[in-house]
Amino acid sequence: MNLSICTISFRHQLISIEEIADWAQKNHFQGIELWGAHAKNLADQPRYNEQWLAGYNLRTTMISDYLPLDSPEPVLKASVQQLAQLAVHWGAKKIRTFAGGSASKATSPASFKQLVAQLQKACDWLAHYQLSLIIETHPNTYADTVDSTLELLKHVARSNLKINFDVLHIWESKAEVIPALEALLEHIDHFHLKNIISEEYLDVFTPTTVYSASGSREGMISLFEGAVNYKAFLQYVNEHRETHIKSIDASLEWFGGDCKETLNRDRYLMQQLYQQSEAPLKNVVGI
Repeated sequence: MNLSICTISFRHQLISIEEIADWAQKNHFQGIELWGAHAKNLADQPRYNEQWLAGYNLRTTMISDYLPLDSPEPVLKASVQQLAQLAVHWGAKKIRTFAGGSASKATSPASFKQLVAQLQKACDWLAHYQLSLIIETHPNTYADTVDSTLELLKHVARSNLKINFDVLHIWESKAEVIPALEALLEHIDHFHLKNIISEEYLDVFTPTTVYSASGSREGMISLFEGAVNYKAFLQYVNEHRETHIKSIDASLEWFGGDCKETLNRDRYLMQQLYQQSEAPLKNVVGI
């Protein structure tokens, strides 16, 4: 597993991209998942790019943003092209977005048809840049259950449409995590890893709460202490029959306080678990 930090973890801290990269390298991460807002705001400083990040032995595993899928085609196309150019600049191969802004059960047939058409266009535009579009499994989007996610993939029918398997949100949907992994296996290209004390606190992960500097962080907890059994999940991944799953890109998506301490501790515990597994050790620093 190639493990990244998310720059969104540092969204409310006065910290530079140089400090983030230096810290990530010293703490044995392999990559950075670059928040779209950060990528856009760094665009006027072109010295920060793929080559610069490689100087820290890091790479940009994904740019995470939010495509305006309900907007007219010219607006959507401009957004896709901007993100594609940023991805090329940073050497990222993936752009993450959400599958609309409505739960699958609340989406009308007409709205679903429009969502499919917009995703098809986005995938086709990104294909010119040899980029993939990554849909995150997330509540209040069309990819809020395993079945609805598979339905969406079937209808969009684009080889460069992939899935960011957010383990917590899969668990939140009441699905069994490991069977869900197997059901979506061929489409998964990234993991998001985070945890919660119990389901009563899941509202802390709503976007408005996450983005707010004064939003609640109650219930957020390090990876191996929460309601989702990450030990079982990661052991399963580490010993998986499919090489692309064992070596997949994954991000520790931490939204709470004490960012550096929590991320470093979780990475260390993941490394320990990996070394205890039957999977062969990778010849990389860290995991």
